[in-house]
Amino acid sequence: MASVSMASSLLPLSSSLSIASRGSSFSCPGSVSFPTPSPPSKSQQRGALTIRCVRVGGVEIPNNKRVEFSLRYIHGIGRVRARQILCDLSLENKVTKDLSDEELISLRDEVSKYMIEGDLKRFNRLAIERLKEIRCYRGIRHEMGLPCRGQRTKNNCRTLKGKKVSVAGKKKASR
Repeated sequence: MASVSMASSLLPLSSSLSIASRGSSFSCPGSVSFPTPSPPSKSQQRGALTIRCVRVGGVEIPNNKRVEFSLRYIHGIGRVRARQILCDLSLENKVTKDLSDEELISLRDEVSKYMIEGDLKRFNRLAIERLKEIRCYRGIRHEMGLPCRGQRTKNNCRTLKGKKVSVAGKKKASR
């Protein structure tokens, strides 16, 4: 009560305003109380920007892009599958942060029907290991670190072969 009497002695108050202290609010009779601003939570930033990470399929997708483009951040979902998901849900392609909670739940359920992220990576790794075990042409090329889809290797394929290594003793013929 000491803070109320000190505040009232310092500032002339209208009868329509209320005096608020830290724990409780004291108001004059017939007054209107205003809500005190709450401190910004972890999901919000100061100012007009609000940051709310949307997690779909175990991945945080960007919330400032449209849903079709945000879904592409998930490994295993590309352009066609993202559009297919939106068509299956009959969901409007709006900015991700504008999605309601019901739309997010249905989106998560639809994405979980597909093989994505860790499951897809594990499936591909096991398929390559199987090819190596049975010693087929593709498996041998994977082991050697060479392209296995028929590309020529005389000039290019530096991605798989690695950096160019010069061979000693091989000189150009001088004229």
